[in-house]
Amino acid sequence: MYVRRNLRWSIILKFAWKNILIFFIWAALIVFLEIYLGDNNLSLAIPFLPLSTIGIAVAFYLGFKNNAAYDRFWEARKIWGMIVNYSRSWGMHAVTFLHKQALPEEVLSDQRKALIYRHIAWLNALRLMLRKPNSFSIQHKGATKTFYKGSAEKKHWDEEVGVFLDKEEYGYIIGKKNPATHLIRLQGNDIQQLVDNNQITNFNHFQFNKVLEEFYNLQGKCERIKNTPYPRQYAYFSKVFVWIFAILMPFGLVGEFEKVGGMMIFLTIPFSVLISWIFTTMEIVGDSSEDPFENFINDVPMTALCRTIEIDLREMLEEVNVPPKVMPEMDVLM
Repeated sequence: MYVRRNLRWSIILKFAWKNILIFFIWAALIVFLEIYLGDNNLSLAIPFLPLSTIGIAVAFYLGFKNNAAYDRFWEARKIWGMIVNYSRSWGMHAVTFLHKQALPEEVLSDQRKALIYRHIAWLNALRLMLRKPNSFSIQHKGATKTFYKGSAEKKHWDEEVGVFLDKEEYGYIIGKKNPATHLIRLQGNDIQQLVDNNQITNFNHFQFNKVLEEFYNLQGKCERIKNTPYPRQYAYFSKVFVWIFAILMPFGLVGEFEKVGGMMIFLTIPFSVLISWIFTTMEIVGDSSEDPFENFINDVPMTALCRTIEIDLREMLEEVNVPPKVMPEMDVLM
């Protein structure tokens, strides 16, 4: 997620320079052909009215696409906001609900730590699962690769999930298709064991299970967004329509500026580049917001959110050596 108030022009140019160059060359070619053909009483100019009609239609289409794409991002961010809130509730329950009975404090401390560490493992497992690319994921290359951190590798699972689990549990969940689902089930097993040992009351048991059920719900909502692509007919044809409009733009402008006379025909080039760049930028903005879990510049900062939750929960355990907050890199918080 980009966190600087204003976009740096260096970033804008990284994404835009190729399109600007293409538009410049295309517009310049049309202008010089028009000048050459004008000497023979020929013209490439087309009426501007149909072109403006196309532009209005494309603008409406892009507005619809961008609103829908932003809704996907905002829903994903709200889901992770709820994960933050329920995670803190889980930590509070784990710390306060366990009774001492005849058990020494060291045993209780280990039990609380197991419940909280397994939850941190669930957070990281969910994050790594959501960042796996799909068939409809953006293929990052060129400038976009600068702001793409890539999908999870085996070392990420070992360092960010396995470190919070014992070897047996980690070996069990890493072989599953959906490790996050089984981590919550293991939490349920531990809670049931606490009930059987009379370490928590039935009401406490109900509260624990209610939070676990909510974790399943939130995980399912994330998976729904991840596994359901933005309708490809909208995403694909918006790009097609924008480029059709950009290709036709010089043909409409060249006739209008030619009517002014003199050297004004050359204004076709900057105005054509500007208008085409605006429309393609609107299309790119929507395109980059479709999938909020891709570990890209505009996505939900799940790494930072997981670290925030981890710090809160470990401090509930009175731990001192907690990791630092994740800081933005190149104004991007991942």
